[in-house]
Amino acid sequence: MANDFVKTFVRVCRNLQDPCHVARFQQLCGVKGTFPNKPTKPGGGQSEQDFPELRKRVQSSSEGSVGNGAAGDATSAQVNGMQGDNTARPDEAALDSDTARAKPLRKNSLTGDMGQEFLIHNKFLFYLFTFGTELGNEMFFIVFFPFLFWNIDALVSRRLIVVWAWNLFVGQSTKDMIRWSRPASPPVVKVEVFYNSEYSMPSTHAMTGTAIPFCLFMLTYGRWQYPFLFGLSVALSWSVLVCVSRVYMGMHSILEVITGFLYSLLILAFFQPILEKIDNFYMTDHYAPLVIIVSHVSLGLVAFSLDSWSTSRGDTAQALGTGAGAALASYVNHQLGLLLDPPLSALPLTLPPLSISMVLLSLLRFAIGVAVILVTRMIMKAVTIPFLCQLFGLSSDDVRQVRQHMKVELPYRYIVYSVVGFSCVSVVPLLFRILNLA
Repeated sequence: MANDFVKTFVRVCRNLQDPCHVARFQQLCGVKGTFPNKPTKPGGGQSEQDFPELRKRVQSSSEGSVGNGAAGDATSAQVNGMQGDNTARPDEAALDSDTARAKPLRKNSLTGDMGQEFLIHNKFLFYLFTFGTELGNEMFFIVFFPFLFWNIDALVSRRLIVVWAWNLFVGQSTKDMIRWSRPASPPVVKVEVFYNSEYSMPSTHAMTGTAIPFCLFMLTYGRWQYPFLFGLSVALSWSVLVCVSRVYMGMHSILEVITGFLYSLLILAFFQPILEKIDNFYMTDHYAPLVIIVSHVSLGLVAFSLDSWSTSRGDTAQALGTGAGAALASYVNHQLGLLLDPPLSALPLTLPPLSISMVLLSLLRFAIGVAVILVTRMIMKAVTIPFLCQLFGLSSDDVRQVRQHMKVELPYRYIVYSVVGFSCVSVVPLLFRILNLA
């Protein structure tokens, strides 16, 4: 009985990992690749998707495929998810007014590949899922966490950053241990190629896209006054949008997205009973600064030692650096009596009635704060890399190549984003107080 269950489970997992399901979903959503139309080779054998343990990440454009239609013979026999498709190639067909040609917005982070052109037959879904996938990217978090911290609830934002940093660390470390490649193209259309050369199991976009909304719901329900079903619906809709967008983009199989979703819920279940204790420790304990620095740097060293450099690994160090900076700023704020949390007697909190003055004040705080953060990040980037190159005797002519050295990339990410995190939580609110915007 147990053996039958295991065999069935493995068979279901292999089926959910099949890239043809991703390709069919993309076709259903109006995405069509511009692959060369080749007939299926009889007796061509099994492709490497059947043996995920044999997959290796693409290290350079000469070692493997990155863009659409650049896969090997085993997968090039499949066109747009259909074997033996004799229909006309999309680039030969007449394009109607509802069809648009497009290319990935950002080039591949490792190889610089720009990706291959594809056709969009449903522009609404394209923009919807592009928005969904951006909910897991750096720029969204640069906007979301500060807005929440400066305008709504500092306590919730602090604790969200803790969960976000740990979530990314656990997810990326798991990727580097499992080492599965992205879904093969063809049959999958690569609507996004930025992370195409990275490992894919589990989906860290699905993990953050689940952890952030559900943790937000977990932290605010009971603290803020709103209906339970409303909060649950928002969290679930947010999570589903991010998860489905990763399949639409051709970046993950169905199995990888489901795993990321469940994995994130497991991490949330672990943090739920201890998150308040962690936050209180960061703010009040005399040894908190030392523990914060040592723990976050140690986690970064672990993440970087699991495999060679990659952009996603740099993103992990970036999240840990941001978490360290925010935690240190929380300690400073508490010691100086800045940004005190509302007393328990004031709960549950309610949003004040919307007024033009309140909206304008929030937008002004947000604009000034984000400007300070972006300028801080720009200055720190401009200063840190040349300094580290000089320190370690490396040439700074090729920044992409230099940053593949752990001794440069790790301190660079930590220095830049710990300062950004500290500025967001402590410096900008202090500036608001000086400008009488608090």
